[in-house]
Amino acid sequence: MFRRLPALVLSEAEIAELAQRMVERNPGDAGLDNPDIPAGYTYLGQFIDHDLTHDPTPLQLRRNDPDALTNFRSPFFDLDSVYGRGPGDQPYLYDDDNPGRFLVQRRDGLLDLQRNAQETAIVADPRNDENIFVSHLQLTLQLFHNTVMDRLPQLRESGSGPDEDDFTAAQRIVRWHYQWVVVHDFLRRIVGEQTFQDALRSTSPTGRGGPVERPDLRFYHWRNNPFMPVEFSAGAYRFGHSLVRGRYKLNTTVPPLPIFTPEPISESDPLSHFGGFRALPPNWQIEWRRFFPLDGNGSGPQLSRAIDPFLVPPLTELPEEAAPGVGALARRNLTRGVSLGLPSGQAVARAMGVEPLADSQLESPRRGAAPLWYYVLREAEVLGGGRHLGPVGGRIVAEVFLGLLAADPASYLSRDPGWRPTLEGSGDGEFTMSDLIRFTGFGLAEA
Repeated sequence: MFRRLPALVLSEAEIAELAQRMVERNPGDAGLDNPDIPAGYTYLGQFIDHDLTHDPTPLQLRRNDPDALTNFRSPFFDLDSVYGRGPGDQPYLYDDDNPGRFLVQRRDGLLDLQRNAQETAIVADPRNDENIFVSHLQLTLQLFHNTVMDRLPQLRESGSGPDEDDFTAAQRIVRWHYQWVVVHDFLRRIVGEQTFQDALRSTSPTGRGGPVERPDLRFYHWRNNPFMPVEFSAGAYRFGHSLVRGRYKLNTTVPPLPIFTPEPISESDPLSHFGGFRALPPNWQIEWRRFFPLDGNGSGPQLSRAIDPFLVPPLTELPEEAAPGVGALARRNLTRGVSLGLPSGQAVARAMGVEPLADSQLESPRRGAAPLWYYVLREAEVLGGGRHLGPVGGRIVAEVFLGLLAADPASYLSRDPGWRPTLEGSGDGEFTMSDLIRFTGFGLAEA
């Protein structure tokens, strides 16, 4: 996005010093929770990232050239991390007895992803089993597709089902409603209302018809094919690491646990953490009301942590499966940004016409030059109160999301920019992640 800006160069000592300071000192302090972002959106953000990007090259082997990076995932919100290459090419993902539907397993009364004898999930993207929360999201999207398939006759009768073969019709309904959730629920919460309204303009066309959505892309442009900017993938979008809580309550039965333990998952007590790559233990079905706003009784979901430059202690000692080679996530992210030649946050702010934060606000080791990822987190804390991204981080994330959606010829924004959700939601033309969960009926009961 900002190719002409000079790269920020930091020494290993400077990276280590800053990473050590990026540890949350009071992980149990409820005053550091984010009241606007329930905890489930942390892992919805991870799921979305897996849908957009995949670079399997180990950190130590990646070249220091952003143009040399290869994305092994289509850079679109098309759920290829769920659908894979479809039932014709990857039939093992699908149910032979119920054509066009995903095959899921029921074990000990729990719904789970289908797994082999060694408990490895049989899914299009193995990363969608790396923790209990993202594996439940993968399962929820599979069940969403299956439910749409089951209700396709009624949807067609009401005029909201596409005139295509059953699988393709259901897939389009699922993808478009998922895209709506990504933009109007997730993105809107993350970047804040002002940035969202500035980046996605709603205009009323002449003649009949409702408002049409058009993205206003000022900084994200491409010539032939859309790409994944390193300012997004290695900088702004890594804000999600700041949202992670130290512990989570999965359901009524399971006590609060951390997402990771320092030791390898294979050597850890399976009931002591929410790490993945394994079958669900007994009684470990998720209660989605604890992660998304589903309750009507006022109890509300767990909240994410504030968007700020401080990560919870479990993210300083990641297991080898989660972070090969470098266990401290802050140091890993900072090293990645420097190796890819990211500019400083101040340089990006000036290029965007935004007044940079002062050194006194940033508290960065290098005066006038803070790493972009760190800058985005501090900006969210200083200007967004920790509730949403600031003008630099928010604009980068918003433009990349909306630009990729506009570049996809099969997305709702390309094919029908006046489209509104047709499945039942919380309001006319509205559809949130909570609505998607309600539609499946999964994870609503007390476990």
